[in-house]
Amino acid sequence: MKPAAKPSSHRYDRSVSFTSSPLLASKTPPWRSKLILITFGLAFVGLGARAAYVQVFHQSFYQRQGEIRFARTLDIPATRGRLLDRNGQILATNIPAFSVWAIPEDVNESLKEHPEKLGALARLLDMRIPDLQQKFAQEDRSFVWLRRQLDGSAQASIQALQLDGLHIRTESRRQYPEGDTASSMTGVLNSDGKGIEGLEMAFDKELSGKDGSRRVIKDRMGRVVEDVGDQVPPVDGRDVRLTIDNKIQFFAYQKLKESVIDNKAKGGSIVVLDVQNSEVLALVNYDANKTGVMRNRAVADSFEPGSVMKPLTVALALESGIVKPGTTFQTAPGYITVTGSKISDSHAHGILTVEQIIQKSSNVGTVKIAQLIPYADMWGFYSSVGLGQKPTLPFPGVVSGRLRAYKSWRPVEQATMSYGYGLSVSLYQLAQAYTVLANDGEITTPRITQTDEPVAKQRLISAANARVIRHMLNLATGPEGTAPKAQVDGYAVGGKTGTANKQEGRGYAAHKYRSTFVGMAPIDAPRIIVAVSIDEPSNGKYFGGDVAAPVFSQTVGATLRLMGVAPDLTIKPKIAVNAVEESI
Repeated sequence: MKPAAKPSSHRYDRSVSFTSSPLLASKTPPWRSKLILITFGLAFVGLGARAAYVQVFHQSFYQRQGEIRFARTLDIPATRGRLLDRNGQILATNIPAFSVWAIPEDVNESLKEHPEKLGALARLLDMRIPDLQQKFAQEDRSFVWLRRQLDGSAQASIQALQLDGLHIRTESRRQYPEGDTASSMTGVLNSDGKGIEGLEMAFDKELSGKDGSRRVIKDRMGRVVEDVGDQVPPVDGRDVRLTIDNKIQFFAYQKLKESVIDNKAKGGSIVVLDVQNSEVLALVNYDANKTGVMRNRAVADSFEPGSVMKPLTVALALESGIVKPGTTFQTAPGYITVTGSKISDSHAHGILTVEQIIQKSSNVGTVKIAQLIPYADMWGFYSSVGLGQKPTLPFPGVVSGRLRAYKSWRPVEQATMSYGYGLSVSLYQLAQAYTVLANDGEITTPRITQTDEPVAKQRLISAANARVIRHMLNLATGPEGTAPKAQVDGYAVGGKTGTANKQEGRGYAAHKYRSTFVGMAPIDAPRIIVAVSIDEPSNGKYFGGDVAAPVFSQTVGATLRLMGVAPDLTIKPKIAVNAVEESI
């Protein structure tokens, strides 16, 4: 009997000898180890070749790809030039500003920890919280503008919020010190700093200059890590000096605004020209229902001018030798019929001289004079003074008005055009047309930017006939004329009223008028031309002599005093209580 086996202290009573494993004991074929060695060798060679290809032979491609992700070319903005008046007063300039942009994903993460900062940010940006949340929820979560071109007062407070993904960009903002006084003329910029209205648009290239650039490396947060390469410095825009006189512009604007409000009109315009150098001293507009930038009515609105055309018609007749100042015409019974159309005066005047036809603004008398003028001559003269021609002004939206070719005229059309119906003009065109009367028969082209180039002139009528017409214009502002309210203390003036029914559809509105006055002073040696137009006065008065002439008077008086023109009258003008009403 065998003795009992002793219990083992191990789990298994027999150890395994790995060295005696048949698998390990078998010999490995030599080709297998060589294959493995060759495989690893080829792999390392391939990696080395790829590294050499990437880092040596194709390095530029991968550098460009890296730069696309982290390198940026940043613009160095050029300083925009200023708009200055003739005396160097600033009409438009740049002031420091900042814009706020964000990486929405990062901001949203930061707001999860500090939700109370959303309301603070909205207040600092002057935005509604829902609008701000909508920006942060945009699909493009890498970049979004929050506000552009803010003043610097809130910049420190925004930075103090310390919100991740919120960034500030230093910029500049356009400022217009004169506000509404010159806004219709200067225009505005868009959010990218490009001119989109007025002179800002017309001289955008000169004012903008040329931006510089710098090449930088940015991290994923948009922060600049380092500069790479050379900087290209910016070329600042140049200043543009205008012929406008800021003081005259401001005064004319105030008087125009008062007249538009007092007469419950839609709006109005004033143009002031310096006769000696043909420079625009003021270009003023006012809209009663202003929304955004005011429309430059003086150059962009065309209208039927009414009786302000009569002096031009008579000037042509005098120059053609058809009439003389004392030539008489029978205007009774106060109307005339032309090819079936009745043309009337506001009052029956009987026999009138050519002087009196202008003084009393007779439609009938003017038509009888015009009937003596060939169509081609009348069209040619109107065209020569700038009617139907686009003015050479840099403003966008300048209108050419309407003057149809004379070959299609009918007798009634020539008749109505002689006293300002059947054609359309801008107020600026009227002011330019009157330079032929103020410049002793020579037409000039007004300009709005200062230049050393001589004024271009073209003689259309003789100096003697121009002086005769100016005398008639002076009579029109006298006690027996249609515009005694145009008179100015200390200065002899002359001008012509125009009151025209406004077109509505294919006819004319019964109670809608355009009230106009164009004149000059001092009348013997004119220094300025002032044209005033009020659109749709509706407070009981609508004649040009009642609505536009007083604005002319106030503007002329202030302008001549500012220019240092000595008074030419020693007695106060006599203004009639009951002025003659013009025919419309």
